[in-house]
Formats: sequence, structure tokens, C-alpha cells
Amino acid sequence: MFKLPQRRPASTLDRPQKAIPGQQMSARIWRWIMSMVLRPVQAQVWMYYPLLWKIKSYHSGLSALSDSELDNEIHSLKSALQKKGLTHTSVTKAFAVIREVSGRELGMYHFDSQLLGGLAIIYGNIGQMQTGEGKTLTATLPVAAAALAGIPSYLVTVNDYLTQRDAELMMPVYQRLGLSVGVIIQGLQTSERQSQYACDIVYCTNNELAFDYLKDSIILKGKNSSLNLHAQKLLNPSSKHKTTDIDRLMLRGLHFAVVDEADSVLLDEARTPLIISGEEAPIAAQQEVYAQAMTIVTELCEGKDYNIWKDRRHIEITPPGEEQIAHLTKNLGALWKGRVRRLELIRQALTALHLFERDKQYLIDDSMEQRKVVIIDEHTGRMMPDRTWEQGLHQLIEIKENCPLSAPRETLASISFQNFFRHFHHLSGMTGTTSHVRSELWRVYNLPVVDIPTHKTSRRQFLHYRIFQKERQKWQAVLSRVRTLRAKNRPVLIGTLSLADSEQLSQYMDEADIDHQVLNARQDKFEADIVAKAGAPGTITIATSMAGRGTDIKIDEVTDDNGGLHVIITGLHESSRIDRQLIGRCARQGDRGSYELLLSLEDSLLSSKWSGILQQLFNLPLPIFLKNWCALITFRYCQSQFEHKHERARKHLLRSDEHQRELLSFANSRV
Repeated sequence: MFKLPQRRPASTLDRPQKAIPGQQMSARIWRWIMSMVLRPVQAQVWMYYPLLWKIKSYHSGLSALSDSELDNEIHSLKSALQKKGLTHTSVTKAFAVIREVSGRELGMYHFDSQLLGGLAIIYGNIGQMQTGEGKTLTATLPVAAAALAGIPSYLVTVNDYLTQRDAELMMPVYQRLGLSVGVIIQGLQTSERQSQYACDIVYCTNNELAFDYLKDSIILKGKNSSLNLHAQKLLNPSSKHKTTDIDRLMLRGLHFAVVDEADSVLLDEARTPLIISGEEAPIAAQQEVYAQAMTIVTELCEGKDYNIWKDRRHIEITPPGEEQIAHLTKNLGALWKGRVRRLELIRQALTALHLFERDKQYLIDDSMEQRKVVIIDEHTGRMMPDRTWEQGLHQLIEIKENCPLSAPRETLASISFQNFFRHFHHLSGMTGTTSHVRSELWRVYNLPVVDIPTHKTSRRQFLHYRIFQKERQKWQAVLSRVRTLRAKNRPVLIGTLSLADSEQLSQYMDEADIDHQVLNARQDKFEADIVAKAGAPGTITIATSMAGRGTDIKIDEVTDDNGGLHVIITGLHESSRIDRQLIGRCARQGDRGSYELLLSLEDSLLSSKWSGILQQLFNLPLPIFLKNWCALITFRYCQSQFEHKHERARKHLLRSDEHQRELLSFANSRV
């Protein structure tokens, strides 16, 4: 069997993180050999069946114990794990005890599929479990086992809502095991974060964890080895009246992490730059330049002075445009004299004007004293109030939307998610949508994907797909389907691409006098209540991708008898995995459910070229099923092109990170 995570020294100054090996030719050859041998073997679920049978063999003995006897069993297990660490024998015993505790405290005994998922995770894999298979309960097995062995453990989720929900749901299990649980969400002060990170198990989001790591890195200034930390402690003895750098740290190192929705965190957000910035004093001249740039771009002509490729999100300034910009800025001061700076300012202003749309990439928050531009996360559909765009783009969008200008920021520390998670000594995860990204997870993180069989056979049905020439026709078809399904007393979840689309459809629903609820970035505070009602008979819910990952929409017996939850997809995302997450809200755990696609040739996924070709095709006297089939094939092709583009960008980032690390290593070796 393969290597298990081991307990590390308990010293408060031991803050380990794994060194990332360089990518020399010998390392690349060795990784290729391992990918041919180790990955296919380790990724086979049948390898874990002997351990599963061993776990289940403990059930009769544990179920016969009284509560006090079970507490004694937990105590002896914890002592054994902290003395000998995680072994193959102790893992099976730990899983059996955790399963028994879960059954008594929550009334939920782990299914065989969940036990197999837990084994795959603790042995350092990505457990691919279909949506609705109970990944929240599955995670308690590896996380609690590691914590019982004295390994500081993180359960990483994609948003604050899931972080709090999952921690609260599983808290009785951890408390019965004698483990403390911390929860890290936005808004906590440093002292609160320190106390939460000191717990045995920490539930947190990828954003909060990585940013706190950066904050610690700023304090340590790169000197985070145990030797350096002990030296700092000796040089700066703490006292009641003095706080040292050591006392300000939050994390206890990067020991053990289980990442929920691993493909989203490790791949979709891999390129997201995490930057800790300090606000600089606003410079009047700089703010004036941004305002001038937004004025100048209104005097330029698209097609003559610049070209826009929206599908590539790229703007090119033409030679005549460059001459026009030079003419318009010749009397505007010194900051406009440099050619490179001048063109970059105009390109950023054009980007803010044409490629960033309100209620798609950002929204305007009027709930505060001053209007504020708030970024919307493209993967989750949620507000990111603490993030700003760099290189003046944020200030240019503020000018575009007539918002007060925020202060420029100075970068103090930065890292990408891709680089951050590779520093964990033991990294594993779980998700339901890794089918097309197995090779990338192995190449970047050395993580094989193990397919876990479902507990019950899926009863999800794909009804049909329909493609419309105009967007308004699509929305009318959605209204028609909603009326039909509501008459059958079935709940309906309608997935939209953006906040703007969700509000547009909501307006059509109001005009048609159809009761409904909306879940998007504006309603994030009411997410729990909206999700709780979404499975009730006849409930209509319009949602962005917020309703995708981790959302558990429960249905009752009446709804199941009527056919279960029905999902309508009104637009395909750039990543097919986001679509599969929305589809996965229906027919969970063997329930009934169905879904359909209602798309438009005006959807943003299609480039103008493909949209024009399909519009001409739909005007021909061909059978409607043939037109729809051709359109769907085109949608899937465009989607795959975006996925390949994002994968290439992640590869480029990986090479850049490795090249930079090699340069830094060389520089440090000469110091």
C-alpha cells in the first residue's frame, strides 16, 4: 500500500511546508515513468476493498459498546495514533470508530462508497464521488483520523457558506472524538484567526487560508524554517508587555489538507493571483491620468483605431490608433510622454470600457456610504469584496461607473493557488467533476484520481435540448417550461450564466406573474434560506453558478413521486464542469430528477463567427432536430476550446513559477 501522512513534531515553532522540487530533465523523466506505473495502480478503487472489509469487520464489536465504553475506545485509539502514527491497521480502526461515532451522533453511518472515498483521500488521491454522494460526511474520515494522530488538518472549501455549514453539520462527530474545530471566514480579526487555527481541525476557504499564509510570510520575511523561528524566539524573548513576530503568526504550517471541490480550487482558480497589498496615499496626478484615459478612449473609433476580440478578451491598438492617441495626449503632461506607458493606459481603459460588464464581472454595491465596485468571482458567482484588479484597471472601472476612486495599492506579497497548494506535505481532495482533468492533476500536484462507485444507481434523466436564434425566444421557452413543470408540482432550478441574466429572467417571471426566488451575488446573505426552499413542491429558483458546487437541495417524498427536482440550463459556461455541477443538483442519492438545455445563438460562449454561421444555418429549410444537433456540437466545440485555452494558461503559469523559483534558488545560493 502507499505512504500515509505521518505526525510531525508538536512544537508551536514547527511550521513545515514541502519544498517544491525543480523540474530538471531527470525529474521530468522520473515523473513520466511514475505516471505510467504508479498512477494507474494507485487510481484503482479495488485496491481499497480489503481495507473496507476490515473497517466493516469492526462494526459489530463497536456497536455493542456502551457510550462510556466507546469513549474509552476513542481515548485508547487517540493515544495509539499519537504514539505510532497512521499505519494501515490504525487507519482502518480509526475509520471504524469515526463511523460508529457518526452513526450515534448524527444518525448517519458512512456508506461503503463514503468509506472508499475516505480511504482514497487519506492515501493521497482525489476521490471522484458523484454529486449527492455525501462528500461532507466522507471528509470526516480522513480529517478526523489525521487530527487524532496529532496532525494539524485543514478542510478547504470554496466559500464561506459551505465552510460554516459543513463545520456545523459535522461538529457533533468531532466533539465526541475529543477534537476541536476552528472555522475561518471573512471578517475575523487576527486574534480570532489565531485561536481558530490553533484547533485540531480547521474548516476554511482557499482564499482565507492562502491570504493568511501570505500575511505570515510577510511577518517572517521568508525565514520560516524551524531553526530561524527558534532563533527569533531566542533573540526576542516574549513577555507580558511585548509582542514578538512569532506571536503574530496564524498558521501552524502546511501539514495536511483535504480540498473539497478540488477541481475548482486546484484548477479553475489555479491562475488567480493572490496579492497582499498595502494602500498608498492617493496621488492626484495618477488619478487625473486615469480620468484622462477614460475621456480619450471615447474619442477613438473601433475598427479604425483599435480592434476588439471579445472571445479572446484581447484589444489591439492599430498604427493609426497609436498616432491618434499620441496626438490626443501631446499636451497632457509628462506621464503621457512614454510610448509604452501611454499605450498601456489606453489599452487598460478600453478593457474597462468594453471587456468588463456590470453585473457580469462586477456589481455596484450601494449598501455602503459610498458606491463601490465589487468583483464577482467568475467560477462561483459570488461577491469578492476584498479583491481589486491591478495595474489601474480597478480605478478605471470606478471612473466608468462614477464611483469614488480607491487608493492605488502596493504589492507586498503574492502567490498563486497552484503554487500555494503544492507546498502541503499531504494534499488530497474530493469532487464529482474531474473526468477531463486527470492528467493535469497528476502533472501539477502528483494527485491520482480514484473513481468511487455510487451508493445507489443514478436516476437522473436528460430530457432534451433546444436551441433558439434569439435570446428572447429562449426566455419565453423557459417561462413555458416553468408553467408546465409547476402544474405538475415539481420544483425547478434554472441556471443562468450571470447576475444580469438571472435578474433579466426574474423580470420576465414577474411580468408573467410567476412566483419565484433568485439566488445570485446580491442575495448571498440569504443563501441558506433560498436553498432550503428550493426543493419544495412547485418552487421556482433562478440561480447563477452559486447554486452549483456543494449546494444540497433536499426534496421530500411528494416531490420525488412527482419526478424530483428539474434543472434547466440556460447557458453553457466556459468550463463544462460548472455545468455538470448545476446538473448535479438533481437526482442525488438515488432520488428522481431530470434536466434539459435551453440555449440561444446569442449566448456569450459562441464567438461572433460561429454565431453568424449558425444563424445562417437556422434560416435554411432543414429539419429542426438537425439544426439543434449542429448548434449543440458547435457549443461543445467552443466550450472545449475555452477549456484548452485555460489549461494552456495554467501550464504557462507553472513553467513561470518554476523558472522564477530556479532563478531565486540560484540567487540565494550566491548570497
